[in-house]
Amino acid sequence: MIKRIILLSLFFVFAFVNLGTAQTKVSGIVLDKSNQPVPFANIVFKGSNTGIVSNEDGRFYLESPNTYTALLVTSAGFSDKEVPLEKAVNYNFKIVLFEEQVLNEVVIYTGKTSKKNNPALDILRKIWERKRKNGLYQFNQYQMQKYEKVEFDMNTIDSALMKNKLFKGMEFVFDHVDTSDVTGKTYLPIFINESVYDVYGDNKLKKVKENLTGNKMSGFNGNQQILSFVKDLYSDYNIYDNHLKFFDKSFTSPLSRTGIDVYNYVLKDSAYIDKKWCYNIVFYPRRKNELTFKGDFWVNDSTFAIKKINMGVTKSANINWVKDIYIEQEFEVENDSVFLLTRDYMMSDFALNKKEKSKGVYGKRTTLYRNHKFNIQKPEKFYKEEVNFIDNAVYDRPPEFWEENRFEKLNKDEAGIYKMLDTLQTVKRFKQLYSLVSILGSGYVEFKNFDFGPIFSTFGYNEVEGLRIRAGGRTYFGPNDPWRVQAYTAYGFNDNKFKYGVSGKWMVDKKNRIIISGGNRRDIEQIGASLTTTNDILGRSFASSALFTTSSNGKLTNINLSNVSFEIEAKKNFIIQTGFSYRTLESASPTFSLDYYSTLPSPENPAGVIQSKVRQSEANIQFEYMPNRKTIGYGVERDLVDSPFSHFFVNFSYGLKGVFESDFAYEKIQIYYKQPIIIGPLGRTDIIVETGKTFGTIPLGLMSVVPGNQTYWTIENTFSNLNFYEFVTDQYTTLQWQHNFQGRLFARVPFMRKLNWREFVGIKAVHGTISDANRAINASGQPYNAPENVYWEYNAGIGNIFKVFRIDFSWRGNYLNMPDANKFAVKGSFGFYF
Repeated sequence: MIKRIILLSLFFVFAFVNLGTAQTKVSGIVLDKSNQPVPFANIVFKGSNTGIVSNEDGRFYLESPNTYTALLVTSAGFSDKEVPLEKAVNYNFKIVLFEEQVLNEVVIYTGKTSKKNNPALDILRKIWERKRKNGLYQFNQYQMQKYEKVEFDMNTIDSALMKNKLFKGMEFVFDHVDTSDVTGKTYLPIFINESVYDVYGDNKLKKVKENLTGNKMSGFNGNQQILSFVKDLYSDYNIYDNHLKFFDKSFTSPLSRTGIDVYNYVLKDSAYIDKKWCYNIVFYPRRKNELTFKGDFWVNDSTFAIKKINMGVTKSANINWVKDIYIEQEFEVENDSVFLLTRDYMMSDFALNKKEKSKGVYGKRTTLYRNHKFNIQKPEKFYKEEVNFIDNAVYDRPPEFWEENRFEKLNKDEAGIYKMLDTLQTVKRFKQLYSLVSILGSGYVEFKNFDFGPIFSTFGYNEVEGLRIRAGGRTYFGPNDPWRVQAYTAYGFNDNKFKYGVSGKWMVDKKNRIIISGGNRRDIEQIGASLTTTNDILGRSFASSALFTTSSNGKLTNINLSNVSFEIEAKKNFIIQTGFSYRTLESASPTFSLDYYSTLPSPENPAGVIQSKVRQSEANIQFEYMPNRKTIGYGVERDLVDSPFSHFFVNFSYGLKGVFESDFAYEKIQIYYKQPIIIGPLGRTDIIVETGKTFGTIPLGLMSVVPGNQTYWTIENTFSNLNFYEFVTDQYTTLQWQHNFQGRLFARVPFMRKLNWREFVGIKAVHGTISDANRAINASGQPYNAPENVYWEYNAGIGNIFKVFRIDFSWRGNYLNMPDANKFAVKGSFGFYF
């Protein structure tokens, strides 16, 4: 999440101002006779279908390339008003409406509209009945071309910003200016990305495939994080769906079957549009702070298909860093009755606050469709998604390709972005600013073919090492490197020892993502910090590096781990990996022991033979499936698009006794499953299930330790009220449920609405056992307690405090009488969330 805000901060280093070219511009405020704002009033140019709905403060901005001489202003419960326009540009209009006096056979809706005897709702019900029979859904198969343009613009430019020392040496970016036709603010285009696709769909198979045929990005070619940010920012949506997902939040669509409960609807007008008789319906929220829109739509009177819709997110919506979201869709009629989406425009205004004059960044996406073809059947295998899309020519199309495949020409400012950013990247001042933002976003300091970092792991602390410093780096020739080597070294000032880790991976087959990897690490680690373990050489638990902890974090282990592995992505997002590892484990602290009996006590040998060091060879095979996961790039390491997806993981491990003097033979199975669920307006639920069992006799160092959390921070997959090694198992099952109401409850409490806090609740539980054989070889002095009666804890939290902080309160549900039982815990976390 943090990369979103970090990347946006980059855009704040650009700016310029200009006059627009539109013929008619109007801005102002709509008031009633007592001088109070009239929210959600409908403002249109007289004699046109071009209009907008005022915001909660009654303010509006309207623009058209055509010349108009009057506005029509209407609102439920008020008399219509015609406002003459004496000039082409009219700013700061004050329009006063008066209450409707004539009631003869006219239904007047004031405030909340009725759910009965409302003609707008009769039309809405017809839309519901036909929504799966309109547009592309009328055909078994469809094909079309798609052009997508994503642009970022710095907005609300003023002279003070232009004179800021930040722009010294970059003044040439102020040579041009433009004005938003949605908000009327000046802006500077600073980034543009264009893509062209061939789209194929099969409604019977419920399959859609998009083939990228061209991509062009200004100034930042190959920057994975910006691409990831853009892909995450603008996910696809269908206006007919009940809920629309933007910025990881679920907004109720005005066409939703549940829209009656959250929207007011008013039938305002009817007219011919492209020779089709259509009704105009205005909608606005019933309550504040909910994730809803305001706007209007035109719907055909026979097919009840949407012809045009405009909507914007209300100012009070509980969403961070976004001041405005504006959506506009247009549909064209084909074959007299088929309404097809031809233009989809979305604009977001990102800002630190929602004040009218605050500076921010526009993010705009324009998607155009053309050349529709229908009922051309393709075999099912045609829709199989490629594991690793690689076609460098797609990213290097000549100018002739774009002249032919742009559905609409770039305006002069958009066309100038490419040249401006190419020039900007030669400016020393800009390169310094860009490097700073890149370091914050990736955690690495970039040099030629080498990155130093991650810098956020430089310092740590634990009772064994004391203050710990770490330095490392990785090879980096580009975002799509087929191989990469990483290494680090660390030093503890208490134990006066150097540690290190080195690993490498090589993608030997790009098409199927066949990757060979290996490495070695000698370090101090908190084993048992997670149940579902991996053999990640450079991975390190926060548990052994936290600068501050709630109690002793001295139960640490010296680990020497080597491994080699082979993996293949057999199909998209389905990965099979097999490998071999060898590790030695030994206590790193005199107050903590991993001792075990290598020979059990007997009458001939009452004491048994105690060993302090574990040597273990292990082979494993694992399967990982992540449906709907989206990735950026095709190198040996890829970035993820930050959107929720299911995660299913299975690992089989085999202890190889005698191989390299390995001590134990065993079999282990581990299963992990995570399922995020968006529950419409009720928020998001995450369910995590883990289970595992070890067959065979093993010591403490190889047991499954229920992960505790002795830090002050919230860590997923750990138990907030448990200490390290409080519960040990060789067979376990855990269940975690966490739900984010996203402010739905607090929005109903008047004095809490403005805080925009968000509510979290959750529960975690674990059941586990230990075999008698494993208990018998324990010589560590560590008590073997297993949660045989199901340990559980529950939590409640408040998020979005000052937009960046979350605090969780956690209560222990049982096992209250155990030594040093932590009955209540408070954890916090920081993050940048929308």
